[in-house]
Amino acid sequence: MRDRMDLQKKLISIDGAGYKAYKDIKGQYNFNKYALSIDYVQGDPFASPSKARVIVSQKEAGFPKDLYDKPHKRIAVIDFLTRLFFENIMKFHKGTDGSGKSGMLSIDKCGQEILDRTSVTIDDDKLEARFEVGLPARGRRILGRAANTIFSNYIPQIVEKTLYYGNINQKALIKQVELSEDQAFLRQQIKEKNLVSFIANGSILPRESGISDRPLKKGAIPFQSPESLEIEINLPYKGSIKGMGVPQGVSLIVGGGYHGKSTLLQALELGVYDHISGDGREYIVTREDAVKIRAEDGRRVEQVNISAFINNLPNGQDTKNFSTENASGSTSQAANIIEALEVGTDLLLIDEDTSATNFMIRDERMQKLVSNDREPITPFIDKVKNLYNEYGVSTVLVVGGSGDYFDVADLIIMMDEYIPKDVTKRAKEIVSEYPISRDNTVDLKFGEITPRIVLKSGFPEGRKGRDIKAKGLKTILYNKSQIDLSYVEQLSDSSQTTCIAVMLDYMIKKLFNGDTTMKEAIDKLMKQIETQGLDSISPYTGHPGNLALPRKYEIAASINRYRLGQRFIKTLNKNI
Repeated sequence: MRDRMDLQKKLISIDGAGYKAYKDIKGQYNFNKYALSIDYVQGDPFASPSKARVIVSQKEAGFPKDLYDKPHKRIAVIDFLTRLFFENIMKFHKGTDGSGKSGMLSIDKCGQEILDRTSVTIDDDKLEARFEVGLPARGRRILGRAANTIFSNYIPQIVEKTLYYGNINQKALIKQVELSEDQAFLRQQIKEKNLVSFIANGSILPRESGISDRPLKKGAIPFQSPESLEIEINLPYKGSIKGMGVPQGVSLIVGGGYHGKSTLLQALELGVYDHISGDGREYIVTREDAVKIRAEDGRRVEQVNISAFINNLPNGQDTKNFSTENASGSTSQAANIIEALEVGTDLLLIDEDTSATNFMIRDERMQKLVSNDREPITPFIDKVKNLYNEYGVSTVLVVGGSGDYFDVADLIIMMDEYIPKDVTKRAKEIVSEYPISRDNTVDLKFGEITPRIVLKSGFPEGRKGRDIKAKGLKTILYNKSQIDLSYVEQLSDSSQTTCIAVMLDYMIKKLFNGDTTMKEAIDKLMKQIETQGLDSISPYTGHPGNLALPRKYEIAASINRYRLGQRFIKTLNKNI
């Protein structure tokens, strides 16, 4: 292995040379207390930045094993060190003039959620931090002395204050690990208590703005559970905590406009992730398999069995094997539900505001005008109860305009100026006082959920092979085709989208074999990551890129929204 002086001499020697001379610095260098590995060297100052790692032996780093001996604790440590590395870049990196990405120094940026990332790895042998460097140049002439300042001055200071346990705020790290223990315990508790969600008293639900996920600081009303729904849980570190437990079954969130209905649902949506201390949602947890459902006009649907909701279309199209290039609001919402069930969700989260009205309800008057035998859609209200009774899938539904749902609800929460109230008893009294005579079909079975096999041939290569890459949070580019994830609302980090692009490429090559269902393929992928880590699916040697683990539902959503080729064949001999 070369040492830091070799790197310094090389950088000074190529000062002023053409940019391609940077290629010679690729490799590993001994910096005494750590090794620097330059894994990828960009070919141009305007190209994607170079990739590098710092590798510190645990003998030098000194992180106690009991801080990362469980998966959720390891993720907490990774998150903490990634944030600290980022903070220290801001503190010590003075910037460099030059062309393109010259002098850029970055590590994956974390948001409010705590996610499993590849930015830092830790085990009993070593600690690694993976980052990117924009090798400096003026025009296309190397600024070798500026590059040497980055590698010999800025990075050593960042490493010294980030990757050695004796130099960091140990209490802050321990606090984050203890929070992760409490959150994991809380998630286990809601399963054991047959709850779908828990919202702690004192939680801050509103966010700073529509473009910021940080907590609203001024005017936010702390959450307070209704007494009838309040439960107490003793956490390993925080101790006793009280809050609202939402039971399994069918739950409604009602109330006037701007009183916090959707805000509560949004908190439940992102309760599938752990949150950092100070976020306001640290002790809001939702079943990890919860999926937000909405209408999605215009999306492609391929070979989905939507017959649970839609039958007898006027054109005679088979709804047990339904495909369209341009789904309506109702058919897209039906497909979104079935696709989530296909992958294994046990909780649907639905907001009336983003749903197709004709999919959610047909009232008594409309039924009298348009008889059921002339209407192909069986509304969700007539299926939601049997979905729970037959498949154990609960629903939390925001409703502001239809009291008909009172008939099928097990729990009804009213948001009144951001204060939740249990109005189930009063709502059921209203049902008795004002009975409806709409022709419901609640005695019908929910229907089949049919798995689909993914075809490798449905994902063709382009002239230069298969190019799959993320473009921000909500878009994946497959060659020149766009996979639009705008309405996949539980994606929280662009590094998750980057990871989905890598996963899709991996599954096409290794898992889509013409005999494996989509759920089976995704489950195999997630099992491999659980046992071997995210690095095992990355095509990059050494530095795996900025990846953050998504859930299987967002992976499936990306496959389902791919628009080119026949992706699926329907599986008739398997039923979920």
